[in-house]
Amino acid sequence: MALPFDGGISTYFRDGAPDAVRKAIATGEKREILNESYPYEKRMDKDEYEGQFDALQIELVKLQAWAISTGARVVVIFEGRDAAGKGGTISRFRQNLNPRHARVIALSKPTEIEAGQWYFQRYLKHMPAKGEIVFFDRSWYNRGVVEKVFGFCTDAEREHFFTQVTDVERMLVEDGVHLFKFWLNVGRAEQLRRFLQRETDPLKHWKLSRIDVDGLAKWDDYSDAIQETLDRSHSEHAPWTIIRSDDKKRARLAAIRTLLHEIGYANKDREAIGDIDRTIAGGPDLWHA
Repeated sequence: MALPFDGGISTYFRDGAPDAVRKAIATGEKREILNESYPYEKRMDKDEYEGQFDALQIELVKLQAWAISTGARVVVIFEGRDAAGKGGTISRFRQNLNPRHARVIALSKPTEIEAGQWYFQRYLKHMPAKGEIVFFDRSWYNRGVVEKVFGFCTDAEREHFFTQVTDVERMLVEDGVHLFKFWLNVGRAEQLRRFLQRETDPLKHWKLSRIDVDGLAKWDDYSDAIQETLDRSHSEHAPWTIIRSDDKKRARLAAIRTLLHEIGYANKDREAIGDIDRTIAGGPDLWHA
């Protein structure tokens, strides 16, 4: 079987990955967490996860019913390192929701026309109507991180983005939009392990891009850009929630719980929602972990 991008991920694992990362992947067991700073050694047990997940799904359905009946508008932004689990987490949010009122926006690179527009324009046209929940699988924060790392924007364009982004988000919130910003972060060894799995699974080749492959060697550049982006765009009206996603199950539960706790929808069952694991989900300070 031909590997995507000429086996670039395997080549990086063999020739470019730091020794500690390569060793962690080579010796790590299937359920073992590879990040030593992660607060758990093993991934969450499937039975424990499904019991909590099912209860949260009922609450999400309640939330959507409330949004439709009241005309509430909800925007949920998912950002994070490549292979951090953004798409999978969005899928679990939407698993039992009415798709007519819960949309996913995953934009490709700008067209020539879009490139000549105000930067936020192509994103804002996807804002929810009354009763809608919109999930962004990456967002306007591309300019803060990916475009910076790969030189797709100038420093002046990026600086202009930072001068506007908090005001844009303030206007959305003041107009009544419930805005959530999740940053999913994954350790370096776990990220590479996931990429290696995608490389050898034909059903997951579509998840890979040349940027993913080339970005493996840019871990530190990404880290610097992420840190600056979080520092400059975390605000009282639109705060970031960091989700440590080395364990996808714990990450999904934490993200769903965070949203459910913050919205006062009808017939809310706080006991069913449960407590947010603050070792997994928290403010930007958690990113340093």
